[in-house]
Amino acid sequence: MARKIASVADLNALKAKAQGDVDLRSGAKEIVATVHMGTCGIAAGARDVLAEFLASPDVAGRVTLRQTGCLGLCDQEPMMTLLDNSGKKFVYGKLDKHRTREIIREHIVGGRPVARYLIQS
Repeated sequence: MARKIASVADLNALKAKAQGDVDLRSGAKEIVATVHMGTCGIAAGARDVLAEFLASPDVAGRVTLRQTGCLGLCDQEPMMTLLDNSGKKFVYGKLDKHRTREIIREHIVGGRPVARYLIQS
């Protein structure tokens, strides 16, 4: 059961959390991260990838998070595409929450793409 709002402070805390969620999905940031959430992606674990982004404090202010459907490479799911300010696209595949955490740490925070998870086109 959801926690009841008992005070103005509770309401303000709820508002701040909701605003943070909205900010993560909009506005110009350093990177646009798109998690591919087609049926095949969800079945393969894309929700865990999305949840890892939502839980990471390192993406706030840096990443606009989006969701999309299948990219057509079902055998590579779960997948995520990162698009940086220069327009360079990085497509990562066969992800899980641990690999997602590593990509956040190395690529988004450190600026170094994680080559072993990149899908070669």
